Amino acid sequence: MPPEGQAAHFRALQNLYAEAPINRFFQSALTITNEGAARIDFVLDERHFHAAGAAHGTSYFKMLDDAAFYACNSLVSDRFLLTTAFNLLLTKPLGPGPVVAEGRWVSGRRRVLVGEARLIDASGEEVARGTGTFMRSRIALAGLPGYVAA
Repeated sequence: MPPEGQAAHFRALQNLYAEAPINRFFQSALTITNEGAARIDFVLDERHFHAAGAAHGTSYFKMLDDAAFYACNSLVSDRFLLTTAFNLLLTKPLGPGPVVAEGRWVSGRRRVLVGEARLIDASGEEVARGTGTFMRSRIALAGLPGYVAA
């Protein structure tokens, strides 16, 4: 893909992320930093907490899955990927405040792609890590609401 096409694809993925209904529950912003790399800045608050006052595991999954997914989908310009498996390692509870999810493509380009992600808290410490597999779907990116280059 030519550089200008790649940049347009990255912008369109960022728009797709911003338009996804699930993201109404999270204060977050996606940046595709490079082919095979994505960064999502999140802000967690009490709405994301379990009964003991820290971020629920679903929030960890959401942040890690999104970062790895978009890192992988940055390599695929025609089809939406689907998460087929995801493994999590949670090492520290998260309270309210900013969190960064950094995702990167690991391997695969044809049918199944593998990506990984890590969560970094406000102090710069890694608090979670995840690895996922993502399969090409039959869903065309161009037909999805939000997938438009800005």
